[in-house]
Amino acid sequence: MTSTTPPPSALPVVELVNAGFAYEDGPAVLSGVDFSVAEGRAVALLGRNGSGKTTLLRLLSGGLRCGSGSLLLDGAEVAYDRKGLTRLRTIVQLVTQDPDDQLFAASVAQDVSFGPMNLGLPEEEVRLRVAEALEALDITALADRPTHLLSYGQRKRAAIAGAVAMRPRVLIMDEPTAGLDPHGQERLLDALRRLRETGTTVLMATHDVDLALRWADEAAVLSPAGLRTGPVAELLGDDALLDAARLRRPWGTAVARLLRTRGLLPAGAPEPRTPEDLDAWMGARVETEAKESSASA
Repeated sequence: MTSTTPPPSALPVVELVNAGFAYEDGPAVLSGVDFSVAEGRAVALLGRNGSGKTTLLRLLSGGLRCGSGSLLLDGAEVAYDRKGLTRLRTIVQLVTQDPDDQLFAASVAQDVSFGPMNLGLPEEEVRLRVAEALEALDITALADRPTHLLSYGQRKRAAIAGAVAMRPRVLIMDEPTAGLDPHGQERLLDALRRLRETGTTVLMATHDVDLALRWADEAAVLSPAGLRTGPVAELLGDDALLDAARLRRPWGTAVARLLRTRGLLPAGAPEPRTPEDLDAWMGARVETEAKESSASA
């Protein structure tokens, strides 16, 4: 499959350095965390409930302030004053798990326009950004729809459109596919693909290991031992890490192991990440075997 996603940059856009955080009168949720998001990547953040995923996302987006360590933006420490946080939030946008936490205006277009208007942009620029964001999330037809009349999936996409209208370099989402039916998930993933093609870096917290394996370039897994990052297939193929994080094995990893055990998938060959990948692989194998049989006849 070909991709038009821009090549990644080695430099992190946003980065936590030795970061720690504890809620008032509570134990540490995160401690000594080093985590960076590089430009042009799709990153899946995984971990059990209570592992600190949402806290980590809020630290990256400035919604929470590090109790220890620091938050860097383009290599410079973020100042938690009005100027510093405004700059951070024009570059990094967070979409929360519940869209009703973010939707409040009378119509979809009004809601999506809120962020750009707060930047003091000219009216024509605001209209352009709203139109682009609605198109990117495939909800242009809903522009004048009252937000309280939207379906759950439509509300999810409207909330993301509000973040996209800010034209962030990094879009952070907390469980964006939770509560969506399979069709809604596909529409959302298609919208995220289009955003990545325009240069948006995406970080997604999810419990869905199959989604992570299919969608992400890299994974970050929170377990009691801390945060571990790396290529998504490598981390989701580590049984000890998955056990520690209380995550199940992805479907694609299990299938690849079975194929290799039976000698059907050569070492180093790409692993199927989806049923469609497996269908394509089997079709190609059947075709190759038919040609070999014909040649030897």
